[in-house]
Amino acid sequence: MRSIAIALLLFSATLFAQKETNYETVFEKGNGNQTATYKQTIAYYTLLAKDFPSIKVQEMGLTDSGERLHLVLFDPDETFDVKQKNKAVLLINNGIHPGEPDGIDATMQLFRDLALAKIKVPKNSLIATIPIYNIGGALNRNSTTRANQDGPESYGFRGNARNYDLNRDFIKSETRNTKSFYEIFHQLNPDVFIDNHVSNGADYQYKITYIMTQQNQLGNILGSYLNTKMMPAIVNDLKQKKLESTPYVNAFSETPDNGFAQFFDSPRYSTGYTSLFNTIGFVVETHMLKKYADRVKATYEFMLATMNYTDPNFQKIKDLRLQNESQYAAGKPYTIKWEIDSTKVTPFSFLGFEAGHKKSEATTGNRLYYDRSKPFKKDISYLKEYKSVKEITIPEAYIIPKAFWNVIDLLTSNNLVYSQLTKDTLIHVESYKILDYKTASSAYEGHYMHRDTKITISKREIAFAKGDYMFSTNQKGVKYLLATLEPESVDSFFNWNYFDTLLQQKEGYSEYVFEDTAAQLLKDDPKIKAAFEQKKKTDPDFDSNAERQLNWIYKNSVYYEKAHLQYPVYRILN
Repeated sequence: MRSIAIALLLFSATLFAQKETNYETVFEKGNGNQTATYKQTIAYYTLLAKDFPSIKVQEMGLTDSGERLHLVLFDPDETFDVKQKNKAVLLINNGIHPGEPDGIDATMQLFRDLALAKIKVPKNSLIATIPIYNIGGALNRNSTTRANQDGPESYGFRGNARNYDLNRDFIKSETRNTKSFYEIFHQLNPDVFIDNHVSNGADYQYKITYIMTQQNQLGNILGSYLNTKMMPAIVNDLKQKKLESTPYVNAFSETPDNGFAQFFDSPRYSTGYTSLFNTIGFVVETHMLKKYADRVKATYEFMLATMNYTDPNFQKIKDLRLQNESQYAAGKPYTIKWEIDSTKVTPFSFLGFEAGHKKSEATTGNRLYYDRSKPFKKDISYLKEYKSVKEITIPEAYIIPKAFWNVIDLLTSNNLVYSQLTKDTLIHVESYKILDYKTASSAYEGHYMHRDTKITISKREIAFAKGDYMFSTNQKGVKYLLATLEPESVDSFFNWNYFDTLLQQKEGYSEYVFEDTAAQLLKDDPKIKAAFEQKKKTDPDFDSNAERQLNWIYKNSVYYEKAHLQYPVYRILN
């Protein structure tokens, strides 16, 4: 009897707490221009989880700051079973750039309103959020680094605790933040993903812009659905609430008047990464020059519209994800390079401001300005279609020597399934040699990235060792394998410098010593001799350059090291 009385007392106390607490966020308690700190944000979700059984807070993996990421879940059924097949999972990421905190405050309100049933509670969805992803940046609080942004009064910094931009780290994965994100992402396997940001760039009338996962790279089946069904429905939902929106303004010229193209979210970015696992992704980009309170409201409405679309269509989305995945099978083509298709123009009615130039009051030059007293509605060109400009054939599998454990670790941390050779084995494979590449002259996120990579292809029988890794393409993460292991892909591990040791020749020769060897080689090998003479005939510079000639003979001899420029990831074909 005593235990029943205690239970009733606790239940009454909980009801009283919920009744007496209005659960206002830091933003709502303030003047409309203030955002919650990291500690305030976690404390708020902790309070919700204490008072509402539909909300759960979990500590997850470490970040570079030394603090752990948090994952917050809302499940009206209170089971929090992310693996169940009869629910969609919507994952919301906030504070990847903590100077853009709109989503941090908006998502706190969203979870509160779900817990209190102030809004329609989804029946078929589990809602998840990483409250603040870049904890180190959030703790580095200031009021000046977002020089072009109207509010809030103080905010976090773009770089994380080690000054990495986390929205460039999803492939190279050099931060603890990213490795912990992998764990969360693959645990949840979200059907829909939202990453909340604030834009930089042109001025216009919109409070909110958006990037949807580029539909062509997402895949025909899921991409078509996103482009023709889901995105228009979300845009229309916002319009019904008198909130006009536009695709992210990626202008052709100084101002958007001449049109713009859809932003291509390659895999280094959050939604480019999630698309590799057939997850529909959105980046919310509120406009930097709009009032903070308006931006928070716009972010809230976008998340709500996405949730309200996902919930009744959850089974369709899940089915299309599986169908989309099935497109990427061994023997089929896969695009590793895309470019805008300028022949396909989508008319778009843009809400902008007239722009002009006038004398700068700060410098000796002229400056661009937008006249907000002269708004316009103008039809402009919008290019949203990309075309394939480079394809490869999907292999049956990739083989990676066990020595390249750093690459293998990245693959396995993304749930890529593998087997290992049980004995030393000769295998017939397709082999790549790096023919050419360009390298950036300045650092980008700790790297001097390669680009415009070109390869030569040969088929060879290679002796692999016991313990070498084989990754079949018949698995969920096939697109991740293709995007990272094909060296010509824009965000390949090669282009991110993971194989740079192979670009350096480790052995060489002294010219005066090798001269005699080279002469003997030309005498003994008619094929080398013939190729050498042909090279001299067709290349005048080569014919007059003795140093180049000697180096050519060396590189076409048995003395030239096999590892130089040899890409150490091999393909097994059908």
